[in-house]
Amino acid sequence: MTGNIRQVELQCRQSGEIFYTLTYERGYMNTSTEPTIRYRFSASAYGGQGWSPRTDSLGQELGRIWGACGVATEWSPLKTVLLHRPGPELEHIADPDAVQMLARPDFGRARQQHEALARAYREAGVAVHYVEPAETPPPNQMFVADLMLMTPEGAIVGRPASTVRAGEERFVARRLADLGVPILRTIRGHGTFEGADAAWLDPQTVLLATGLRTNTDGAAQVSSLLREMGVEVIQVGLPYGSMHLMGTLRIADRNLALAWPGRVPYAAVEALRWRGYTVLFLPDDRAAMQSAAFNFVTLGPRRILMPAGNPVTEAFYREAGLDCTTVEGDELIKAAGAIGCMTGIVARELPPS
Repeated sequence: MTGNIRQVELQCRQSGEIFYTLTYERGYMNTSTEPTIRYRFSASAYGGQGWSPRTDSLGQELGRIWGACGVATEWSPLKTVLLHRPGPELEHIADPDAVQMLARPDFGRARQQHEALARAYREAGVAVHYVEPAETPPPNQMFVADLMLMTPEGAIVGRPASTVRAGEERFVARRLADLGVPILRTIRGHGTFEGADAAWLDPQTVLLATGLRTNTDGAAQVSSLLREMGVEVIQVGLPYGSMHLMGTLRIADRNLALAWPGRVPYAAVEALRWRGYTVLFLPDDRAAMQSAAFNFVTLGPRRILMPAGNPVTEAFYREAGLDCTTVEGDELIKAAGAIGCMTGIVARELPPS
């Protein structure tokens, strides 16, 4: 065998650094002239010196690389919410039933009450962000809770069940991305899921309801992601005539839940009690039906923000040890939702990892 071997070192320089070295060997054996080329990469881009592997989990990156967000309970101190300020979409509603509302809200008054809601959150130390669509959204856009479910690692973007609300989720998805919230999943296919059909019983367990607004396909997609995260999912069915799980069950502390008798699923109450909850039942459902007394948001352990004008229910809550802050919302309620429905929970204080 005869041959000659030569080595050429190619240097691509940036700030004086060698990115790679090329060793070129050409040997002759019989009639073969095929070269053998070996690359010896030393650039960090190819795993050489200076390569820095990403070892932190997504949860550990929240608040640093990603925005500060995450939820693993319904009672931990509330940090950040996402609201939609009512706009032109409410001004020209001719037929409330056609857009799934109970009556036509007075736009000016509804806007004032929504501003009062945002102010109440800020006074409680909660950061408030707005969806701020770039175009006029569907008329129910203000019910942000239906459009998302927050987890300890980011958001699941919902898919509303009715054609009236189709597309609302894209405005929320864009705003969440702007806020640096990881979007872990968007419901696809024929699945429907509204965030008000899910509740964190504890950091390891989510209660998930199917019914009018969340179908079995959507529930399966939500369950699949949560189980990847090591979260147990307890699926229950809602009775006919119930809109969301939120309207049948609210959690005020790590061991206290309130339920609407005759509407709350039996299996939901059993799951709560098995986990050490005391479950109290509304003594009179008239206020819940007429003025959304049950549609509150938990600000922190045994601290709630609830619709004003419900003295009987408020007295019941206070007797149960709850600190109640109230805000006017009777005009907004005409749209078939209240404080809980309007509040997209972006962040609560997370338990230590």
